Amino acid sequence: MISIVIPTLNSGRTLDACLASIREQDFPRAQMEIVMADAGSTDDTLAIAKRHGVDQIVPNPLRTGEAGKSAGIQASRGDLIALIDSDNVLPDPGWLQRMVAPFDDPSIMGTEPIEYTCRPQDSTLTRYFALLGMNDPICLFLGNYDRMCGITGRWTELPVKQTDCGGYLKLTLEESALPTIGANGFIFRRSLLERVAWSPYFFDIDVVHQSVAAGQPGFAKVKTGIVHLFCDELGLFARKQQRRIRDFLYFAQTRQRTYPWQRQNKLAIARFALYTALVLPLLIQMIRGMLRRRDCAWWYHVPVCWATLGVYGFATLGRIFGGKARALDRNQWQKTKTRA
Repeated sequence: MISIVIPTLNSGRTLDACLASIREQDFPRAQMEIVMADAGSTDDTLAIAKRHGVDQIVPNPLRTGEAGKSAGIQASRGDLIALIDSDNVLPDPGWLQRMVAPFDDPSIMGTEPIEYTCRPQDSTLTRYFALLGMNDPICLFLGNYDRMCGITGRWTELPVKQTDCGGYLKLTLEESALPTIGANGFIFRRSLLERVAWSPYFFDIDVVHQSVAAGQPGFAKVKTGIVHLFCDELGLFARKQQRRIRDFLYFAQTRQRTYPWQRQNKLAIARFALYTALVLPLLIQMIRGMLRRRDCAWWYHVPVCWATLGVYGFATLGRIFGGKARALDRNQWQKTKTRA
């Protein structure tokens, strides 16, 4: 059986499309369960879940997406666990079959789509992130990402050992070169949990890092995509970046993160700041992306980098000058309207 785990918090604007795409899968219904971990939604999230026949809805008192994954996993029963976010849409009915096929190889511990699906009907900003292949542009400068990037033409710039097996790339990961694998369509064996720390928070890249460190380095990048309805407006993107950096600083300070982010190339981070300030290098990157796939969405590259530099710079300065790290309050968290 495969358990599909979906964390939610006021996810009504995207959840209907997410669940509909799951129900459309060419996969035996008796071999699938959907477990939703809700953090106290006050919109129509729960009504949508019931309409689609979600098998279990469990509470997520710690509110974060990582806590929701952990709560959903605890309630699930499958030998395989699929982490699908409420703003993910499976692009076609054969998606799940392709994603589980690599598990015929007993050394494969987890699978993940190799790209984000870019649909013409999605918002311009959502298309930009799909084309970029990441939701945080600083990863482009670090070379540490895990989906096909329209600027570089690669799914990662890290020296990952990989073998083409037809429908997927078989990876042998190393701690020293570990892409940010583990979210938006990540599927893994339940046995992976036996050698990692995953409760009360399932930090995806940390779990993969711990799996590799424990001698479980086999993963697969499946040659398929997944839709990520990340956001429609720059204001919402800035807010999500604020949530990302505040949560990271808080959980890093409390020593609940294990992935060695401190090893990231500091010169690459400085280059990001310099390129963003100068603008022209960003325009060159944008042109490279347009040459691979012509889409007006690439014009968002400059403002997205500006927003990221502003949010991250402000948070970093606050820490330097003695500010106390706090996770972002979820009490008023609601997603703005996203088209599906």
